[in-house]
Amino acid sequence: MRIAVSQLASGVSPADNLAAIAEQTARAAAEGADAVVFPEAAMARFGIPLGPLAEPLDGPWATRVRSVADAAGVLVVAGMFTPAGAGRVRNTLLITGRGIDTHYDKLHLFDAFGFAESATVAPGSRPVTAELDGVVLGFATCYDVRFPGLFTRLADDGARIVLLPASWGAGPGKAEQWEVLVRARALDSTCWLVAAGQADPASVGEPPATSAPTGIGHSMVVSPYGEVRARLGAEPGLLVADVDPAETERARRTLPVLANRRRDVV
Repeated sequence: MRIAVSQLASGVSPADNLAAIAEQTARAAAEGADAVVFPEAAMARFGIPLGPLAEPLDGPWATRVRSVADAAGVLVVAGMFTPAGAGRVRNTLLITGRGIDTHYDKLHLFDAFGFAESATVAPGSRPVTAELDGVVLGFATCYDVRFPGLFTRLADDGARIVLLPASWGAGPGKAEQWEVLVRARALDSTCWLVAAGQADPASVGEPPATSAPTGIGHSMVVSPYGEVRARLGAEPGLLVADVDPAETERARRTLPVLANRRRDVV
């Protein structure tokens, strides 16, 4: 399976960001991608009021993304915001194309490092998987990567590859934490991890938001053995990688951490 990672530097305009998604999806399809993964908050970056931008999954923004995916013949995964009521939104992954039309609402909200995502975002309630060409994909978003149980649950639900859009917060040691966590979750679940981050705003001449997590780049594709097979730097870019689901099966035979779990005591 060929998967593209589009490391965008999303701005504040959903229309402009949609144009970038359309352009990057066409490029990914031209390079033979089966799926293209965009970052969390691809609809609009953090650090601005999200409520006025939120749209339902049958609204114009999501509908246009579906059209882009269908025209290109690929699966598109892109972060957006949907209404949640009580003045909050949901941090949603739209997952559409190649016969799939579903979504994942971020389970773990980023109430850490001085940021309170839960003040404006309502949490999701369920893990999500989808099957593409006979391969089960799992989905997670950014801060979810700090919670190993979600990734082992996705593996239990059949996932062989986990797609992880993010908009990682900057700060001392945060890039190192990002890599360690992505590689650790691949090892925990013996899944491929395809991690798509927002580019560092500084790489396109924009100052980062003062407290909001607006991205550091460093998207990567990590094998079920925890090896970084491909990566990007801080700046925007399109990474296309071949991911072999059979390697997940080989890793699980060699490193059977899922089978060796002590469910009776843990």
